[in-house]
Amino acid sequence: MFNQAWIRCRANFKANLIAGAFIWMAGAIICFSYYKIDKVAYFLNQIGELKKQSGFLYSALATSFFGGVIPYTLLIFQKSIPSAKKPQWFIFFVLFWAIKGIEVDAFYRFQGWLLGDTQSLRVVFSKVINDLFVYCVFWSAPVTAIFYGWKNANFEWSKVKEIRSARYLISETVFLLLSTWIIWIPAVTLVYSMPSELQIPIFNLTLCFFVLVISYLSPNKANGGIDGTRTRDLRRDRPAL
Repeated sequence: MFNQAWIRCRANFKANLIAGAFIWMAGAIICFSYYKIDKVAYFLNQIGELKKQSGFLYSALATSFFGGVIPYTLLIFQKSIPSAKKPQWFIFFVLFWAIKGIEVDAFYRFQGWLLGDTQSLRVVFSKVINDLFVYCVFWSAPVTAIFYGWKNANFEWSKVKEIRSARYLISETVFLLLSTWIIWIPAVTLVYSMPSELQIPIFNLTLCFFVLVISYLSPNKANGGIDGTRTRDLRRDRPAL
């Protein structure tokens, strides 16, 4: 089970590693610029203020766009979606990632309530551990595997392997986790290094970079996951992943 998941991850390892490098550099530049360049800080703070005022609505719309609309559009250009399924897939991508955005926002707020909103090393480290090795392992990855399995089963619950077999669900969950940790461990660290109002916007930007880069690097674009390989941002796929 675990060996099979690892074999599948190895097929996408190069693409994920290159995507990760782009995302880490982009995220580091944004984070550094925020704390060192006043104009960048002003611009990002304006976005943060919009997020603060709009709350969960911002999280739903922004994450739906970056995690749903952009991947869907790329799959359309890649001709990876059968014509008859385009409306269903569009609705799925938009709604799934809108709900995921609300979920991630709620989780970030819970983390802030539990551990505080400072950007100290201890707080950031604790949030990253909780995020990637608790939230993603026990909730985000399994739920994402189930719903993407539902999509790939033509939206027929009776045909979803992930809910018919615990072994298959665990295998899919492990595949998602191994595929995304290489990218999201440093990416989520950068997210939690930002003020609370900017965590969802930075997460969305990271998700956008992830989708754009991995879509053109992946050796297999025909399965219709967030990146065309069923490797999701567990957020993330997150998202998180």
